[in-house]
Amino acid sequence: MLKKLLKGMSTQRSEQHRADLYRNLIRHEAKIGGRIFGPTNPSVRREFFCLDERTWVWHEEWIDKQGETHVQTTRYDVRPDGILKSQHGKYQPVTVDEANRLYSAARMYQDAVRSELYTFAR
Repeated sequence: MLKKLLKGMSTQRSEQHRADLYRNLIRHEAKIGGRIFGPTNPSVRREFFCLDERTWVWHEEWIDKQGETHVQTTRYDVRPDGILKSQHGKYQPVTVDEANRLYSAARMYQDAVRSELYTFAR
């Protein structure tokens, strides 16, 4: 019984470790992705990352001159029949130009993440 309990605890720790590692990698990738569009001023936090095999996220937070915080998150769902963009819970298809910009950004992101984060995996 004790052996089973210890194995269960070990499995939980291992799963938690994997989840923590995944979250940390996504956070790091998001920072790298945010830099591919150029520098921002210190009051802006920009992130761009691939959440899963078909979801891309662009997230920005900034503080305006009045000290008010603003947040804008855009989620792109890549589907076989097109790309949907979600902002403020509203979905709409993207234009061809926006799809091309997303494709270019995704390529730049993959190159930057591969060279800055995963160089050991080559």
